[in-house]
Amino acid sequence: MARRLRLFPLNSVLFPGAVLNLHVFEPRYKQMINECLESGEGFGVALIAGGAEAGDPAVEPHDIGSIAEIVDVQPLPFGRFFISTIGRERFRIRSIVSREPFLTVEAELLDEDLAEDDESDDLRGRVRSLFLEYVEMLVEFSGQETNVELPGDAAGTSFLIGDALQVAETVKQRLLELDDTKARLRAELGFLERLLPQLTRLLERRRTELQARQDDGEDLSYRLDQERFFGKFFSLN
Repeated sequence: MARRLRLFPLNSVLFPGAVLNLHVFEPRYKQMINECLESGEGFGVALIAGGAEAGDPAVEPHDIGSIAEIVDVQPLPFGRFFISTIGRERFRIRSIVSREPFLTVEAELLDEDLAEDDESDDLRGRVRSLFLEYVEMLVEFSGQETNVELPGDAAGTSFLIGDALQVAETVKQRLLELDDTKARLRAELGFLERLLPQLTRLLERRRTELQARQDDGEDLSYRLDQERFFGKFFSLN
């Protein structure tokens, strides 16, 4: 089904079901959000393929993105907005209709293969298990607790994991572009199978180094406080 979309090109990928918060301050995008609010429509989000930034008139988006449904708006001074959105249907850009005052495209909504069978159930279970292990490792690295609730369906699981993986946006884009849920789960399974042994070795080395420093009488409590505050792993160097 064809649909005309207002497009917000970004340096990030939006998956169906994922939350995207935006501070809207450029005049063109303030106008776009106002139009969306007046019409009750969402807008398209696509990863930037070429161009300096979202405000570049000549920016080129990737062909496939997701529609962002506006679920909350907080007006700010000078006509700015802070908006919360949720990713909905994926789309493929067929043509660029106009570039002023913002990108408007003709797009085709994409269907997701939602077939549930024994293979998809098995894949979802295997990916789910490795992903939860991956999350536990990230929590240990960052010192920041997090709660992850995976959907009960294969497609939703594949989108949530794609959004949560700490990988380059170009990798996430390739996951978004897959039309087959099983293919997306297989790709995520392969990534996790390669990554987990590396993370395990890093964690083991980190534990050993921290224990050695504690044995030498060094107080590392400040570092743990830093990690909890910043939510990231501080280099031991």
